[in-house]
Amino acid sequence: MMPKLNDLLTWAKKQTRWQLLLGTTALVVALAFLLRGNDGTRGDAAVFVARRGPLNITVLEGGSIQALESQEIKCEIRSAPTKILRIVEEGYLVTPDDIATNKVLVELDASELQKQIVQQDISYESARASLIDAQENYAIQLGQSLSDIKAAEQKARFARMDFDKFLSTNVTEKLIEQLGIEKELAATQTDINQLTSAVLASASDETSAAATNAPSAPAESPALPSVLTNMMTSPLAEPLVPVPSVDFSKYAQFETLGDSEAKQKLRKLADDLQVAQKELTQAQNNLNGTKRLYAKGYVTKTDLERDELAYENSRLKVQTAETARDLFLKYDFAKSAEEYLSKYIEATREVVRARRAGVAKVAQAQAKLKSAQGLFNIQSRTRKDLYEQLAKCNITAQKPGLVVYGGGRDLRFGEERVMEGATVRDRQTIITIPDMTKMSVQVKIHESYIKKIKKGQAARITVDAYPDQVLDGEVTKVGVLPDSQNRWLNPDMKVYLTTITINGTHDWLKPGMSAKCEILVARLDDVVHVPIQSVTTWNGQQVCYVLNGGKPERRLVEIGENNDEFVEIRNGLREGERVLLRPVASPVPQQATEPTPGKNTEPKPAKEN
Repeated sequence: MMPKLNDLLTWAKKQTRWQLLLGTTALVVALAFLLRGNDGTRGDAAVFVARRGPLNITVLEGGSIQALESQEIKCEIRSAPTKILRIVEEGYLVTPDDIATNKVLVELDASELQKQIVQQDISYESARASLIDAQENYAIQLGQSLSDIKAAEQKARFARMDFDKFLSTNVTEKLIEQLGIEKELAATQTDINQLTSAVLASASDETSAAATNAPSAPAESPALPSVLTNMMTSPLAEPLVPVPSVDFSKYAQFETLGDSEAKQKLRKLADDLQVAQKELTQAQNNLNGTKRLYAKGYVTKTDLERDELAYENSRLKVQTAETARDLFLKYDFAKSAEEYLSKYIEATREVVRARRAGVAKVAQAQAKLKSAQGLFNIQSRTRKDLYEQLAKCNITAQKPGLVVYGGGRDLRFGEERVMEGATVRDRQTIITIPDMTKMSVQVKIHESYIKKIKKGQAARITVDAYPDQVLDGEVTKVGVLPDSQNRWLNPDMKVYLTTITINGTHDWLKPGMSAKCEILVARLDDVVHVPIQSVTTWNGQQVCYVLNGGKPERRLVEIGENNDEFVEIRNGLREGERVLLRPVASPVPQQATEPTPGKNTEPKPAKEN
């Protein structure tokens, strides 16, 4: 018969107390068993049998999925922060049709830019008018300089002609050579010819440019002629020497003078003297005859006085002709010759002055033109930049992909989260369109492993959201410098950004997913290996605790490569030996002081992956 309810409860309580007692007793026995094992009295602690076989050396790190290539669309309004008027929703998939129809993804406020453009248009037109005025003044000054130089050149040429006319070309050439001014005059004439050619060419180019360029776009300022530039940068030539004192009397001879005005005057004076002398001789003969006739009474006294008066007139004419010739030879000839020489030299100096004045005036016009051109260029670039910024207020689709709002956790101080009505600054990322066909994983490799990582190494990738999917990848980029993004959190920890490209295309991958990457850095064939926790350090040496006859024995070992689970044993351990997975606390006997090679413990060379 079934017991009563109270009896059943009493029995259940008794049963529970017995079970608790038995459980406590079992726990004490187990602890005693473990303590005895640690003391070396038992040999059945957690052990691992050393294996021989292939061992993959890998580096395991976690990271996040990212697009290998992505288009960042940033705010390019540099004048001032601007508001977002409209923006497509995050996650919108941009299609090729959107690109063909120029779908607007983001519309920024352009009201402030439009005000600036109105003011800039006014400044631009003012600068353009100043440039056109400077171009015209430059062309006018070039022509004026040419006219002044030509006038001075003509004056010098006429002065030389007057000089040659008075003394003849033969005398003037010898005289100029004797005075040492022939070379300087020739050099001056060469500079004048070059300057004339340069000014003519520049004026012609300016006229052509003015005729072909539209009023709305003034031509670039013409370059200063090279001859003018050389004259401006070269030191000024030494002025001509003062007119020296020349003895022109030695040239006052018929044999010396050629066909010249001076010879003509000298010939006339000589002819006048010769005629006067002949008339004097005739008057003398007439007077002598009249005196004889008068003595015989054949002529009257009046006839005698007439002939005496004629003789006196002829004598005075001879004196006058001689005086005129002597004055010409002594004074007028030298004076006129020196005057013509002085006028010629002064005319050449006038040419030099006209040239230098022309250079200075053209340089001033050129400086004003360059200033106007510079101001116009500044206003033009500013105007063009404002119009370009205005066009960038409507951001259209340029590449297919998934729309992701910019910023996120990388927002800088003072930046607002991207949304309609938010204010964005210059160079702030508004949206990002990743290329979903080319994905990668970005991991941070610790500095202790970075020397093992190389481009081209294979990797296995597991996404946390899809643990059953294993993807293949390849290391495509290894950072050269440590990552400085979060260095302030732990300055002593150095990590290097490494990019692993995922092979193939997977539609279910999304940017930002967490993933683990196992990079295969090497493959060891036929090596002895044990779990990494079974190797510990004793007195600065690597040791394992090997079970020998049921008791742990400390064994010195030589380790090689390792991964997150196993380590290669190069010396000191044989295949099949049992090692403890954790060190013992009590003293144990030591087998050897140096690693002793076990049977078949030499590994084959590692294969770099």
